[in-house]
Formats: sequence, structure tokens, C-alpha cells
Amino acid sequence: MLDDYDRRILRQLQAEPTLKAAELAERVGLSAQQAWRRVERMEREGVIRGQEAMIDWEALGFAVRVSLRITLDKTLPRAFDEFLEAARAVREVTEIQTFLGRVDVRLEVIARDMGHWTGIYREKIMALPHIADIEALMHVSRIKVQEALPV
Repeated sequence: MLDDYDRRILRQLQAEPTLKAAELAERVGLSAQQAWRRVERMEREGVIRGQEAMIDWEALGFAVRVSLRITLDKTLPRAFDEFLEAARAVREVTEIQTFLGRVDVRLEVIARDMGHWTGIYREKIMALPHIADIEALMHVSRIKVQEALPV
């Protein structure tokens, strides 16, 4: 169970993940040693899984983002596994989600421009095994992106 101090630590780390132990401790009202022990405990328990760099793909020249809703032909026993294995190998696929319902999988794909997207779609996406139906949704804008959890 998380207590109030744990939640304070998580809020601070979500806002500024590179905080030093002393600064974190000061902000949450604990000693540096107490704060660090709590962080280590939450890491051991899997509450904190690590830190990562958030990269702005557009700043690197990837101007096109597409969500693909895919329904698989599941008549073969390994269709799902074979599709996921092949999709993981496509470097431009930045996210894979699975669902229960009409849509089985959603792929998030990035491309430099429409020409690059067309090549990815024709040469890599359409070559993925066991696709029964596919719907491409072109991203126009991001209205809200919230990585922080309300702790």
C-alpha cells in the first residue's frame, strides 16, 4: 500500500524524474535516506519501473503518425503470435496494443512524410501475416497527452 509520502514522492518524480535524492527529500518532507529507501522499495515492488527519455519524433523529422486498427484472420492457431512477432520487427511501429472485440490489434506507426508512409504501408505493414482487415487513421493533432498518474 502506498502512503501519503509515497504518493508525494511519485508526484515529484513524475514531474521531474531527474531529481536528486536530497531535493526529492526536501520537497516531500523526509530525510534523503528515508526518501531514497522509499524509492528503492517502490522500484523493487514494480511501482516505479524506471526512467526513460521522451523523444519528440517530430523534432527528428517524423511528421506523419498513423494508428492502424487491425483485425486478424485467426483461423490458424498461431496467427496472433506470428502477427505480433512480425509487427515487433517493423522499426517504424512505435506502439502495439491488443484488444478484445472486433479490432484485435492497434499499431502506432511513424513516418517522415507521406511518401515514406506509403512505402512503409506497402512494403512492411501489408506484408504482416494474417491480416483480415485494416483501417488507417491519420493523426491530425494531439489534444491531451498525460503520462503522469493522478497519485
